[in-house]
Amino acid sequence: MSHCMELLKRARAAFQAGRAFDESFRQVQLEALVRMLVEHECDFVDALGRDLHKPRFETVVSELILVKNEALHAINNLKKWMEPQPVERNLTTTLDECLVVCEPLGVVLIVGAWCSPVQLCLVPLVGAIAAGNCVILNPSECSSHTSELLHHLIPSYLDNECYHVTLAGVNDLAEIVDLKFDHVFFTGNREDGGRVAQAAARTLTPVTLVLGGGKNPCYVDQQCDIPTTARRITWARFHNAGQSMVAPDYVLCHAEAKAQLLQALRCCLLQFYGSDPQESRSFGRIVNLENVHLTTDLLRRSGKVAVGGQVNEADKYIAPTVLCDVIDSDPIMQQEVFGPVLPILTVNSIDEAISFISRREKPLCVYAYSSNSKVISRLMTETSSGSFCSNDSVLQSLMVVLPFGGVGASGMGSYHGRYSFDTFSHRKSCLLRNSCIECSLFEM
Repeated sequence: MSHCMELLKRARAAFQAGRAFDESFRQVQLEALVRMLVEHECDFVDALGRDLHKPRFETVVSELILVKNEALHAINNLKKWMEPQPVERNLTTTLDECLVVCEPLGVVLIVGAWCSPVQLCLVPLVGAIAAGNCVILNPSECSSHTSELLHHLIPSYLDNECYHVTLAGVNDLAEIVDLKFDHVFFTGNREDGGRVAQAAARTLTPVTLVLGGGKNPCYVDQQCDIPTTARRITWARFHNAGQSMVAPDYVLCHAEAKAQLLQALRCCLLQFYGSDPQESRSFGRIVNLENVHLTTDLLRRSGKVAVGGQVNEADKYIAPTVLCDVIDSDPIMQQEVFGPVLPILTVNSIDEAISFISRREKPLCVYAYSSNSKVISRLMTETSSGSFCSNDSVLQSLMVVLPFGGVGASGMGSYHGRYSFDTFSHRKSCLLRNSCIECSLFEM
């Protein structure tokens, strides 16, 4: 704790000295972040391989390229983002200047999650740097090799007074938040996010929370391209061994499409990972034994195994598993599952699917597969979630031009691209009055 206090003191002094304010400084830091990812690609691949058995391709595409795209987008647009924004004038302010000025918040705390430990730390960091803040970054202790790598590399590339990495455990987060930051950005589970929010509230510290609070539903209509649907769901659910906050958590499948979907999922899993996924270099492992035990317990007490179900605790391996005959009250439908398990529930109409989704906590994502535009429109407008995607999964959470974040149980606030810049900025109202002409507001 004393170490974190010292880092905060140094970052606060750097911010008050205006060290991170200039556009040129921000650009240099963002360019250095890109250079770090390029020069140490192999180190990140190795660290994520040790933590999650992530394949090289998956690491490069879903972690490193994603962060580089965010940083390059910020570099290319930073000058425009920083410019004061004029607003419409009225009769009273005809001769005056009305502006909205984006100013940095100060020193911010970013807490990353283990399931995508590079991008969930560094994408928010890009926004915080672009907005002119100083940052204390806290990667997850669960992905220890990646966290240690970030702890080692960031001081070698970014300014040593403005940006710091600490390796505090989740049980210490509330105490760290109590130190008083100007903003806290947290990604993780609902329980830990609640504790962070409570601690932040004691000092009136604003927070952004991206939480896995609601399970992400995926509706499969009887009118859809089943082979394409199965491929996209298989990739989204089972990449990183199912350890993703934005993957489909369960499928609501129309009864008329169920048999075809199950067969197509079997074929896709065979195509993606072979007859023995444990031997596949493309399939990951569970982050720790605690999650292996939890996921195994849930899948064994829920529905019926249609595909997979094998477990090897010593290897932290759970086979890609599809469950059928699942019902709403099954244990696997009651909590977050960070593992390669896809429950399939059957519905008889779009109305039943919408009703089912609406009864539950608001999720980060809602997915819908259908060739009927009216079905897509109804699911988009009649359900509430942090994001929505039709006829694909996950991609909406990776785009720099779209905000990503939760609502209700899945969090508050958003980020990516310009939205990250806005999250870490204060939009200050500025009225520059003309003193040449006296005018009474009450006469207007």
